[in-house]
Amino acid sequence: MLTIEIVHRTRYQYAEPVTLGEYRLMFRPRDSHDLRLLHTTLSIEPAAQVRWIHDPFGNSIAIAGFADSPVEALELVSTIEVEHYGTPPELAPIEEYARKLPFSYLAEEAPDLARYVERHYPDPNAMVSAWARQFLEGDGGDETFAALSRMCKGIQETLKYARRFEPGTQPPAVTLETGGGTCRDYALLMMEGARALGLAARFITGYLYDPALDKPDTATSEQPGQPHAWMEVYLPGAGWVEFDPTNGIIGSERLIRVAVGRDPEQAMPIKGTFTGAAGVGITALVEVQARAIAKPPHDRDQIAVNAAGKGL
Repeated sequence: MLTIEIVHRTRYQYAEPVTLGEYRLMFRPRDSHDLRLLHTTLSIEPAAQVRWIHDPFGNSIAIAGFADSPVEALELVSTIEVEHYGTPPELAPIEEYARKLPFSYLAEEAPDLARYVERHYPDPNAMVSAWARQFLEGDGGDETFAALSRMCKGIQETLKYARRFEPGTQPPAVTLETGGGTCRDYALLMMEGARALGLAARFITGYLYDPALDKPDTATSEQPGQPHAWMEVYLPGAGWVEFDPTNGIIGSERLIRVAVGRDPEQAMPIKGTFTGAAGVGITALVEVQARAIAKPPHDRDQIAVNAAGKGL
């Protein structure tokens, strides 16, 4: 178990004054058996009226509304402190009927999973489908978890990661054609690959924490935490299992989940509008600081007692 503090600062600087519209912010994780939210704050400059809602996926969304006064900058600072357990070293047993591909989800689960199984993007010449089927080849190729593990590793090993500053996520066929992309592109490619095999898949946005960089004597310009995206596949018996094709890892405590969606556009950390001059220049700065926090053994119980006493 890790206790981690993450400070995520985003600043937009506009070349000319603009009027801010409504912003939807995804910074607050949900409590779960593997991820517990201990503390959270959200600072917004200029001041905003903030209300909270749950979206159709149960994500916690802050909706910020601003005055009509022109501004030259917008700064958002989210601080969260979480306890994260990650997936146990041994995956929970997959149901016997789902251990090999293809299989069908049971009638009681199929209606709720249908949109996650459905293909969402064009697949010219069945490029993505053919790419996905290659991971079924060889001895034991039809074993569900093994095929997904090979797909996760295959993306990491055969595609070239490249930062892209244009907004949005590129279609999976484009990722294959160009031979690379960002973490969001890789997550979407594996989602559509899993769906091509008849599996339910969804997108995750959150943070990647690297404990190897969280040391005072580490001589590197890299930060131990960064915004990140990966995906999950629903495996009967094991539930939603996390795969990070950018780093080739599965269910690691390094992955700090914030929000999920059926499509990347439904899990954007920041989404909003502004009104200003046509083609106004924007400079964006994103900083993420992460650090592990040492907690006394009794600290978890004490927090639970305090929360109960406050009626939380």
